[in-house]
Amino acid sequence: MKALKKEDISQEVFDLYDDYAHNKMDRKEFLQRLSLYAVGAITLPALLSFISPNYVDTIMVQPNDPRLKSEMIDYDSPNGGKKMNGLFSISIDAKEKLPGILVVHENRGLNPYIEDVGRRAALEGFVSLAPDALTPLGGYPGNDDEGRAMQKKRDRNEMLEDFIAGYNYLKSHKDCNGKVGVVGFCFGGWISNMLAVKLPDLGAAVPYYGRQPEKEDAIKIKAPLLLQYASLDKRVNEGWPDFEKVLKENNIEHEAHFYANVNHGFHNNTTPRFDKESADLSWERTIAFFNKHLKE
Repeated sequence: MKALKKEDISQEVFDLYDDYAHNKMDRKEFLQRLSLYAVGAITLPALLSFISPNYVDTIMVQPNDPRLKSEMIDYDSPNGGKKMNGLFSISIDAKEKLPGILVVHENRGLNPYIEDVGRRAALEGFVSLAPDALTPLGGYPGNDDEGRAMQKKRDRNEMLEDFIAGYNYLKSHKDCNGKVGVVGFCFGGWISNMLAVKLPDLGAAVPYYGRQPEKEDAIKIKAPLLLQYASLDKRVNEGWPDFEKVLKENNIEHEAHFYANVNHGFHNNTTPRFDKESADLSWERTIAFFNKHLKE
């Protein structure tokens, strides 16, 4: 059988996977509904395999990349999970203190994709920290299905405190110059928005397809925002008009980009929702934004 391509799959399958990935249904229901799209030469196992993350063949910056020092570290989170782990990455050629980027994962813990993003950020001339909100439960379990189930067990506001503590750790690190921004994806997009609410000295925030804060929180934002949205992501995008209104009324610095004909998760290069053109452009904009607000 020929290999499946994104063009072989209907948009309904991507929407179904999005609902499953965001806990709108359990795995049994997901598989039952997914089976309706397994027709002709497309079998259910082939379809499931195609839409599931592939962490083996997609890593862009390997864990042992000789250009980087990249290692798991511990930090304290007294208002959250107490003791947290995160991937800390810095160029081995760093000669001076660098600005920092906090990298925030999706709703499934610190998986290989987010670790990879942390290393990519370090190669752009930043020191990065990618915390694992699943630390109190034993850490990312090695697959996203279990990771999602584990993350559901944690209180999201406690997890927010864990990322605030990660920000403080990075900001005061000996290799950081004290200027720190945040980039986050999905759940991490919401965290990025909320760090902008909670941290008046945050240097910049780049939420990817993240839920927006409530109006009473949004008016507190001081950090410049670069908001990255997928045009097909109706679930998240429905909150944009109200958020945009608050940002404009309160003169909060922001720019928003909606990438045409792409799904939620388009930056994640481990699943078929990935769109290379939009992912590359959005990352170029992300790094330029951090360079402007953290380096200049």
